[in-house]
Amino acid sequence: MKSKTVFLCTNCGNETPKWAGRCPSCGQWNTLEEYTPAPSGKINAAPAARTTSAVAKRLSEAKTDEALRFTTGLSELDRVLGGGAVKGSLVLVSGAPGIGKSTLLLQICEQIAREQTVLYVSGEESEGQLKLRAERLGVKSERLFILCETSLDEILGASERIKPDLLIVDSVQTLYAEDKPASPGSVTQVKECTLRLMQYCKRSGVTVFVVGHINKEGAIAGPKVLEHMVDCVLYFEGESHTAHRLLRAAKNRFGSTNEIGVFEMHDSGLREVPNPSEMLLAGRPHGTPGTCVACVMEGTRPVLAEVQALVCPTTLAVPRRSGNGLDYNRTAMLLAVLEKRGGLRFSNADVYLNVIGGLRLDEPASDLAVVIAAASAAMDKPVSDTLAAVGEVGLTGEIRAVGQLSQRLSEIRRLGFTQCVVPRNAKELYAPEGLELLRVRNVREAIAVSL
Repeated sequence: MKSKTVFLCTNCGNETPKWAGRCPSCGQWNTLEEYTPAPSGKINAAPAARTTSAVAKRLSEAKTDEALRFTTGLSELDRVLGGGAVKGSLVLVSGAPGIGKSTLLLQICEQIAREQTVLYVSGEESEGQLKLRAERLGVKSERLFILCETSLDEILGASERIKPDLLIVDSVQTLYAEDKPASPGSVTQVKECTLRLMQYCKRSGVTVFVVGHINKEGAIAGPKVLEHMVDCVLYFEGESHTAHRLLRAAKNRFGSTNEIGVFEMHDSGLREVPNPSEMLLAGRPHGTPGTCVACVMEGTRPVLAEVQALVCPTTLAVPRRSGNGLDYNRTAMLLAVLEKRGGLRFSNADVYLNVIGGLRLDEPASDLAVVIAAASAAMDKPVSDTLAAVGEVGLTGEIRAVGQLSQRLSEIRRLGFTQCVVPRNAKELYAPEGLELLRVRNVREAIAVSL
């Protein structure tokens, strides 16, 4: 029976019989791609009765492996994965071209191959190119096998013969299944290859890391179902003109998605940054208006980040509002609170806000630092270099308490700060030795004590 061609939305997975510029299900533009599903035989035929051997078990009867996790050799990657890689899991690593995805995975090969067997499959490089990169990174373990192949059947066959503990595939967009007529990178091939890799790792217990490309919008290339099929989705982020890289988990079935890993790119590969706060605060200007330090929680790790603000008069009818690393709507709300409750005028000025180091502040605990930085820029008064701020700002101008405040204060003091603006209503709060707490109730008091 000949398969009928349909059009599949790469964003939501909806199928339509005709092509359209906009997906009728999710409303995204230019996401419909031609897709030929596998023939399913006679549609009207009744399913034949068959005997199955699958036996359901009680949850209490299920067995777990004590050595379920193993370390990758990079503590920052282990942190994001939730304590290490899980045996028999499928992990998708994505990021912009040249960000360091292949470098990261090749580096963990050297650590893991000391005790386990690793098979590194590259569909984008030749053996010579892969060897040159391995020599530059200092990877030379005898238990590391390499294979330059794009046929999924050949890859799985080689893996069955070697029986590795870890399989790395770079990248899924270069793979193709020989029984599918579509070209590599198409919706059909990406779905089929990922499905077979998932079935292989669950059946054999081999941990599989797969590299995935991203499109121009920053999302993972291919159908959205690709992210649902894997166990963990990691995003490798960073600016092209800086050496710092951030590793985030967008999905993790075996751990938290709030953790981040920080790396620094060097000629010899990626290096871990165990203390990202010092890295983010390096080069901070002294005695300059429009800057304040916030402390946010990235999972279980407190991170200090510098918030900068620039307020300048404008002749435009609608002043500009720009926030790099901050949510635009929340930034507009905080400026409105400052104008209404703080007595400062921003309606005739352009306001630019920036978070140093490429970090994105989504936590409300950074509100107070944003407010103080904007007020400092508007009044042209510098904030003390040894002052930080932690707190959430409400629409009435009140400063509200945030969670894990004691842990934040310990990190603030450890990095040399002597003052911290905190909410007055924070209960059972003890300041570390050498750190003075400036308790405030609203934005007016926060501006008064910090400027």
